[in-house]
Amino acid sequence: MTRHVRGRTAHLAGAAAEDIVARRYAGVGADLQAMRWRGEAGEIDLIFELAGATVFVEVKKSGSFATAATRLGPHQVARLWQTAEEYLGTLPGTAPRDCRFDLALVDDRGHVEVLENAFA
Repeated sequence: MTRHVRGRTAHLAGAAAEDIVARRYAGVGADLQAMRWRGEAGEIDLIFELAGATVFVEVKKSGSFATAATRLGPHQVARLWQTAEEYLGTLPGTAPRDCRFDLALVDDRGHVEVLENAFA
């Protein structure tokens, strides 16, 4: 398999995982605000409004939940914080907002495990 094909396959698998996670959040009443929101610092996979809070979701897919969880390093977490601050700066108003970061893990069978408030 060529590098191009592997990259395309990984991209499609990641997009499918994000769709699965988005449907799961929608099922509990979350309102999708953005998918793959890109700022200067980086990208946030999914952003929802849920019960008055902004929920930033990083999606990681792998063969198992344990392996998926290892795919998030400290540099990426720092970029996610910066990108979230940038996103919040685009919203109207200046009042502080309740926010959290969730980590959604997706295995090869499409099962999802969500770690709420994963960066606290």
